Amino acid sequence: MKILLVEDSATLRFAMRNYIIDAGHEPLLARSGEEALQLLENTPVDMIIMDVEMPGLNGFETTRLIREWLAGHWIPIIFVTGLNEDENYREGIEAGGDDYLIKPVSFMIIKAKIRAMERIAEMRDQLHRLNSELEALSQLDSLTHIYNRRTFNELAQQQWSLAKRHQQPISALMIDVDHFKLFNDHYGHPAGDACLKKVTQAIKSCLHRSADILGRYGGEEFIVLLPETDAKGAMRVAQAISEAIESIQMRHDVSPSSNLVTASIGGATCLRTTGHDLEELIKNADRALYKAKRAGRNRSWVDEVATHKTLLLVDSNQELVRHFSALLQPHFNLLTAESHKECLELAVDLHPDLILLGSNIVNTEVGTELCKILARTPKTAGITLAQVSESSDDSKLEQAKELGIRGSFDKSLSGPALLNKIIQLIH
Repeated sequence: MKILLVEDSATLRFAMRNYIIDAGHEPLLARSGEEALQLLENTPVDMIIMDVEMPGLNGFETTRLIREWLAGHWIPIIFVTGLNEDENYREGIEAGGDDYLIKPVSFMIIKAKIRAMERIAEMRDQLHRLNSELEALSQLDSLTHIYNRRTFNELAQQQWSLAKRHQQPISALMIDVDHFKLFNDHYGHPAGDACLKKVTQAIKSCLHRSADILGRYGGEEFIVLLPETDAKGAMRVAQAISEAIESIQMRHDVSPSSNLVTASIGGATCLRTTGHDLEELIKNADRALYKAKRAGRNRSWVDEVATHKTLLLVDSNQELVRHFSALLQPHFNLLTAESHKECLELAVDLHPDLILLGSNIVNTEVGTELCKILARTPKTAGITLAQVSESSDDSKLEQAKELGIRGSFDKSLSGPALLNKIIQLIH
């Protein structure tokens, strides 16, 4: 250990120095409290042997300053003094001392005291190591050993703040292993775990910058944050990840889309972070993932975060969906669902600004129940509901209002008129 000896007497300093060397440690010498404080500014030490009676700052005063300066970092401090009254012991302990020796001190005693303090210091260091290991483990997913969702969000928020400060683009990728439940059911959970580990390594092989952050966001869902990355860069990374996962060549004989393990990837890029937040970026990446899945899976889809509001159009009538899509697509981030179940899932996961229910949905018992579920579910209760109405029946319109439907649009409305009514409804 490096042991700082603070002693104003040259004779005692020489003798104690030899004791420290004979005990197998390295002495550092200071002739006063002031000199000790200066030395500690640039030199780490493992222990301090402190004379109490010194001109200028005495040992107690010096120790108080050392403890205040070191804050949470503890090092053992042994006082050596000729004062042996009870009050001196009390003052020494309150000042921050750990042991108290009365002069003259023999070599055997000082050696034993150093060894005792050394053991305590070793236990402190071991405890620090264990705490560091425990903290590291608490940040990682137990299976894949990448960041868990909580830690990813914390680190991603730091990168988001940097992007906002420097007005730099930032992107996020949501990666979902295609038909993973079928894989687990067919091959078993141990094979599923092995699959996720290999997918993790494939994703990591495509991330080459220290600022890139990878986390496990759900069962078979991963998330990547890419600072200083625009949409083109995010798409390049997404395609590289997709190819790396497919190159694993892991069989998936029960997958409807491929006989190998593949992934769907949704990405979002925020070019100007002002007015947006990290949650919005991740939500947009999740929406893009949904689009990649709807487009057939095993593909990548990257959108830019825009100021457009998100609309969810729900109906099984494809003619109506195409009609409204043509009118609304240029002005909104448009999602579509064919059933009440799909609508509920998207509403919970993506939280659109408006849900537009087609007549094939809203004028049914299932549609009525859907509106009730949306109204009482905390994650969807605040979403504005509207309907496509093919009837001007006042009783039906009143019934719709009772279900929480705030607007009704005729299918025959022109584009500008429809757009104006929707904008009024969601602003």
